[in-house]
Amino acid sequence: MSFKYPVYQPSLGEKEKENVLECLNSTWISSKGKFITQFENSFSKYIDVKYSAAVCNGTVAIHVALLALGIGEGDEVIVPSFTYIASVNAIKYTGAKPVFVDSDLTTWQIDPNKIEEKITSKTKAIMVVHLYGQPCEMDSIKQIADRHNLFIVEDCAEAFGSLYKGKHVGTIGDISTFSFFGNKTITTGEGGMVVTNDQSLIEKVIHLKGQGLAKNREYYHDIIGYNYRMTNICAAIGSAQLERADELIEKKIQIAKWYESKLKGLPVVFHSEVGEVRHSFWMISILLKDSLEREKVREHLRLNGIETRPTFHPVHLMPMYFVEGLSLAIAEDLGSRGINLPSYPDLNENDVDYVFNMIKESLK
Repeated sequence: MSFKYPVYQPSLGEKEKENVLECLNSTWISSKGKFITQFENSFSKYIDVKYSAAVCNGTVAIHVALLALGIGEGDEVIVPSFTYIASVNAIKYTGAKPVFVDSDLTTWQIDPNKIEEKITSKTKAIMVVHLYGQPCEMDSIKQIADRHNLFIVEDCAEAFGSLYKGKHVGTIGDISTFSFFGNKTITTGEGGMVVTNDQSLIEKVIHLKGQGLAKNREYYHDIIGYNYRMTNICAAIGSAQLERADELIEKKIQIAKWYESKLKGLPVVFHSEVGEVRHSFWMISILLKDSLEREKVREHLRLNGIETRPTFHPVHLMPMYFVEGLSLAIAEDLGSRGINLPSYPDLNENDVDYVFNMIKESLK
């Protein structure tokens, strides 16, 4: 079914087309070409980080970041259960064990007050996920990590442009990752980025993502690596998108303000900005009274041409990660009654009015 108002669609302009055409005309369409370096350098400059390495998607970005930290069999990584599955799958790819932590009901992010009780002698890292664009409480998490000598991995897939106390997310932990899937604030179609201020870590990432190719020796590989490279075509799109980053983020924040203002009179909870942060509002999200009301609202919106998504199902309840007896009440609550509303940057206030009126109508 096609929707008049999809939950998301990318905003693409003429510069994206020009860059892709340049790739085609030059024949540099694979993992070499000027746009890859250009995109990496521009991305580093934009978020104020020393090093960026482009990869083929956000999931492999997390995988290679964990490998660069040396995380593997026998290790544990703390992660929120209320997240997209990729965060947890990437931990499992390394052979490490994901250890689930509940969320905070106000921010929807990993609850710092519940992290320390999950730390064991096997814990090597805390993975924070800046879900839907709201930054995690990084000062508290950094204090815990420092106290226990743990790495911090920031999964910023949904939070490009989000700020924590004036700093871009992705610049606070030891190593961080971004996604540029078609529904992200800036997109390359498929793509990801690994960023860090640690030169030794970025060198490991580059070594791993390029099939373990040894330095200064052609076609000689000294470790088992992966083909996780981004194509020049994807980087060409990303370079053009990055030029429009401020415009796209500002528009997303404006759309969130329209929604929040209009929804104030309804019995819903808006996922608003909390703390000394800038919420980039990758997805505009609300909580309904319960799961039954959620399905009623979603069905009414669907019948009126509006696509929605449910919030993420807690990973600890999925069959491959099910933990017997583990109850994470907040994660389960957020996963049972939340929805994401149309959030793409080409929406205007009249569009938001229409969505609001349909939500209002569905709640009568």
